[in-house]
Amino acid sequence: MLAFANAKINLGLNITEKRNDGFHNLETVFYPVKLYDVIELIDAHQTTCIIKGIEVPGKSDDNICLKAFKTLQRDFNLPNQQIILLKNIPVGAGLGGGSADAAFLIKLVNDKFNLELSVAEMQNYARVLGADCAFFIANKPVYAFGKGDQFEKLTIDLSKYFMVLVKPSVHVSTAQAYQNVKVQKPAKSVKELIQLPLKDWKNHIFNDFEGSVFVQFPEIDEIKTQLYTAGATFALMSGSGSSVFAIFEKEVKLPELEKDNLVFYNV
Repeated sequence: MLAFANAKINLGLNITEKRNDGFHNLETVFYPVKLYDVIELIDAHQTTCIIKGIEVPGKSDDNICLKAFKTLQRDFNLPNQQIILLKNIPVGAGLGGGSADAAFLIKLVNDKFNLELSVAEMQNYARVLGADCAFFIANKPVYAFGKGDQFEKLTIDLSKYFMVLVKPSVHVSTAQAYQNVKVQKPAKSVKELIQLPLKDWKNHIFNDFEGSVFVQFPEIDEIKTQLYTAGATFALMSGSGSSVFAIFEKEVKLPELEKDNLVFYNV
């Protein structure tokens, strides 16, 4: 059985407070985009994970898909499976690729073995694997808060626009992104601001990680500037970086950005 695990972008991201458990509370809007990894499950004598495509740091034995499967296997006594992951979503890009893979693996297992888990039950399994992992179970636009694992439904549709995603060669770790980030509650929640007309987002919707990340990686800041110069209505770094997305009113091509970066059109 196959599953196609899509990426996400963050339409705004505010780091609102430091928690006692060492994590941070945040608020953001998760929005799914059309950039996919492929996951396959095959019956096997032992459970393994094979990764193809983009190189994923670390050992395949530590892959989040394998962790997701073994978590379910302990509770449901599942037969061994070979997990094949074709990696297309850039790593260290703020696109939630690893979280998406784990969530779609959970859904794939649920379907293949008729576990009849509800959306809420699958989200609970996903939450222990990563803060944004549970989003990909329902996989619809949401206002996210807490650690990024609590959701409220949102009605937002950007399908009439042309979206471009730019991934530079640099990798931004979560630890790097949190260096010197300013923790503060915004005057207005992104949940409210996202209802503004798209043309007004540029002046009202921000990503708190940009201030920290742009100092360390000015080339990401330059990408954002180039996207606005090319006519983007709105551009923002996604998550903790390093990718930047832009929303255009009409189709564009960006050959200058393609020289040194991965550029994905119409995501």
